[in-house]
Amino acid sequence: MTLRLAYWTAAPDALKALRGVGEYINKCGLDRKLIELLYLRISQINGCAYCLDVHSTELRKLGETVQRMDCVAGWRDSPFFTERERAALGWAESLTHVSATHASDEAYAPARTQFSDKELADLTFAVALMNSWNRISIGFGHGPKDRNEKA
Repeated sequence: MTLRLAYWTAAPDALKALRGVGEYINKCGLDRKLIELLYLRISQINGCAYCLDVHSTELRKLGETVQRMDCVAGWRDSPFFTERERAALGWAESLTHVSATHASDEAYAPARTQFSDKELADLTFAVALMNSWNRISIGFGHGPKDRNEKA
């Protein structure tokens, strides 16, 4: 991937505003691992290599297991996720695919039972934020740097 535009220097105030939303999400009270799992799943759906790298790295720092990270794309068929995580992942996928799902009641209902009003609003802002970052990174060709890590 070739960088098309250094958006961070072209529009620093916009970058600052998006980072502000991220800072809010990090302090809103939702479990940090849950948010990072959502970010990882959304980035898988959107195919954002930069964000996949960032959020898998962050999940490892938070102590997330490799198995759960490996299985997040198949969360519906995996026994490794709680009902709360499943509700959040379903809602995140529905919003990420909003042109196809129209944020269906089938995705909303489980999220509504697992999260308070504030939590659901915060969760939705987190989903919107990650979709924004994915579109910015993909659109401007911002890919990950090789860390030369060995398995």
